[in-house]
Amino acid sequence: MFRKILFFVVVAVAFSIVVYKPCATSEPSATPGDPAKEDLTRVEYPSLANVPWKGHFIKPNETLESLFGADWPTVARFNRIDRRHVYPGMTIKVPTDLAAAKNYCPLPAQYEEAKRYEKYILIDLTEQWMGAYENGKLKFSGPAATGATGHETPVGLYRIDARDRQHTSSLYQTEDGSAQYPMDNAMRFHIGADNVSYWIHARDLPGKPASHGCVGLFDEGMQNRVYGIPEKPVLIDSQKFYAWAVGENDYEDDSGHLEELEDGPAVEVRGANPVYRK
Repeated sequence: MFRKILFFVVVAVAFSIVVYKPCATSEPSATPGDPAKEDLTRVEYPSLANVPWKGHFIKPNETLESLFGADWPTVARFNRIDRRHVYPGMTIKVPTDLAAAKNYCPLPAQYEEAKRYEKYILIDLTEQWMGAYENGKLKFSGPAATGATGHETPVGLYRIDARDRQHTSSLYQTEDGSAQYPMDNAMRFHIGADNVSYWIHARDLPGKPASHGCVGLFDEGMQNRVYGIPEKPVLIDSQKFYAWAVGENDYEDDSGHLEELEDGPAVEVRGANPVYRK
């Protein structure tokens, strides 16, 4: 009888370590209440239909760096996720050919609608991806986190009409409630009928639509400043997009304050949020 009790105690302890142990540098582990959060293999992107990959369950003490070495940024981009949101209990997609996956991009290299624009931003909600086009040719791109269900990013054709390199949210706070949520490298592209503004800006990327309507891009520099991690920022897409779209080479004032623009790049938002396969 004692052996049976001991066995169940050991199993229970082991299970709690695998499923519920929080990572010191990220969110708490996965919960059944948020299935997309715990299993990113169920988030369907059309571009991955012909790209071989397999699921990997994150175990305690595993990180993208420990699992994939120098290739970890490839896996992060593939999953539309940052290092702070990789934790024990979740499952991620791992491309079977990491070398080939370095060139993965779900957006077209040439985009007809962008040809008449010197600079054109394409945001694909279905792929959770954003691209920078010059006269119709894709210059660079990266993952994005758009509006979650109930807060979807509005589709349509817009343009960047304001910028603010050091913007902060007037509505939302950081997780610990200590400050207003940072929106570094912010570019406003739409003001809704309800006077709500939609921005492209630095944000956490959890591997799924997660914002209140804005479009978030990688910026581990912001995460380091706000959360203290990662120690050495690598993914800084928001800075790259900001410099390309509205940086000091195109506009005289780069003081970091809110500035309205008259001739910002065009912004197209298309598609619908990706399907979550149950």
